[in-house]
Amino acid sequence: MDNVVQQLLAWKGMAIVAWLAILFGLERLRPAGPPPADRADAEGRWGWRRLARNAGLWLLNSGLSPLVVVPVSLWAAAHSLGWRPDWWAGPLGLALDLLVLDFWIYWWHRANHEVPFLWRFHEVHHLDRFLDTTSAVRFHFGEVLLSAGVRAAVIVALGIPITSVVVFETLVLLSALFHHSNVRLPARVERALSRVIITPSIHWVHHHRRRADTDSNYGTVFSFWDPLFGSRSRTPRRPGMAIGVEGREEKTLLGLLLRPLRPG
Repeated sequence: MDNVVQQLLAWKGMAIVAWLAILFGLERLRPAGPPPADRADAEGRWGWRRLARNAGLWLLNSGLSPLVVVPVSLWAAAHSLGWRPDWWAGPLGLALDLLVLDFWIYWWHRANHEVPFLWRFHEVHHLDRFLDTTSAVRFHFGEVLLSAGVRAAVIVALGIPITSVVVFETLVLLSALFHHSNVRLPARVERALSRVIITPSIHWVHHHRRRADTDSNYGTVFSFWDPLFGSRSRTPRRPGMAIGVEGREEKTLLGLLLRPLRPG
């Protein structure tokens, strides 16, 4: 791993932690909506049980990143097919790489909802009964490993350099923290942003405890993929809308880890 990649990874870590801390504080000072009343006792006064579950999944995945995810991405970038033309480089190349990778993650996210085997892992993310910044880092480690493997194939096929991959990962995490957050934004600001990027008003509908809405709004960074491919929900975000998976309830940390082993 060269110095440039190491520096990018270090900046990525600092940017994510700083952005998480900022949004975590803002959503408690200026929340878009309070946690559902029926969850208050089950999760503790401040929702600490839920936060502990999400933190546990995040810590597990954070440990996998340097051990598996980063090495797989480095290997893929080193074994790319090398067909890229000379003009696909520099700032233009980076912009195209980000667009291509976001296009890929749209379809990968959609596949995680439409393929039953993949949904067994991705459902862990959706079982959260309330959304805030910690929901953005709540994923089953199996989904993280599967995603790294599929993305490696994309990197090899399209010859995407590791710098573009790290920049994209950073952009994805910053975007996910934002659109999962419970920060109350001025309506005009959110409408303007939603024309280009995924905002909380868009993504919260994706976590609506109604399967028709859960299976919609798959975008991660840019908001134009869903309208383009007919997966945008017409349901507006409402204060206090039910979050989670229709017909299922939240589980303990151990239950979440074992969830993919229990189909149905």
